Amino acid sequence: MDDFVRIVEVGPRDGLQNEAQPVATADKIELIRQLSLTGLRTIEATSFVSPRWVPQLADAAEVYAGIERRPGIAYPVLVPNEQGYDRARAVGVAEVAVFTAASETFNRTNTNAGIDESLARFAPVLERAKADGVKVRGYVSTVLGCPYQGEVALGEVVRVARALHEMGCYEISLGDTIGVGTPRKARAMLHAVAAEVPMAALAVHFHDTYGQALANIDACLEEGVRVVDAAVSGAGGCPYAKGASGNVASEDVVYLLHGIGMRTGIDLPALAATGRWLAARLGRQTGSKTGKALAAT
Repeated sequence: MDDFVRIVEVGPRDGLQNEAQPVATADKIELIRQLSLTGLRTIEATSFVSPRWVPQLADAAEVYAGIERRPGIAYPVLVPNEQGYDRARAVGVAEVAVFTAASETFNRTNTNAGIDESLARFAPVLERAKADGVKVRGYVSTVLGCPYQGEVALGEVVRVARALHEMGCYEISLGDTIGVGTPRKARAMLHAVAAEVPMAALAVHFHDTYGQALANIDACLEEGVRVVDAAVSGAGGCPYAKGASGNVASEDVVYLLHGIGMRTGIDLPALAATGRWLAARLGRQTGSKTGKALAAT
């Protein structure tokens, strides 16, 4: 089995979108510049959602236009619909991501649309992207639990992931949005989805609310997944999950992967230094235990 794991760095988007205080456009561009020097192959740059809903990313066009896109690195962006796709393409975006949930209640609260409505909304985006030669990734939120309805039916997770894959998403990221998953549940969820969607087309996205993210990732690696989403410095978190401590930190994921003999191509000290820089800009300590440990040596 391949021992290379691709980290999808979501810090510039998922990590910053819920910050209470505005983050300067120049700082976002600098963050992406630093991340581009660490060996990461995929860095999610921003989101072209309505500024009314996500004011922190209202400068999406300025950020994307301002970054230096280095060879060998993908810089995808999130788009909610055709309007977002138009804005993204206007500044030269070559890869986008669409997002829905496995929980009907969560999806209606988060996007003001039901699951099937959101899938229908993505159809023209996928069609246009195919014609334009633009790659599309899909996100499925609440795969292990919902803040409103609690348990989420595994059949719905499989159905939504399969639908996105059949529509043309090259990769489906399975997100434990509120961080309630445990290794056995995470493994069972991934196994069920992989029966309908090829494992090579799946990624996992864990939040660390209950300190289970690394254990969940390890369980999914044993199941065969080889793509993991993470955010430098553990930035971000779901606004619907009370007390959520944010995304799993990229530095901690890379430390785990290197420790079990997996390859990432990432310079861990450089990534940790970027995490500490970001934490300082946000006025807090890094959320990465690895980053703290490396800083102390």
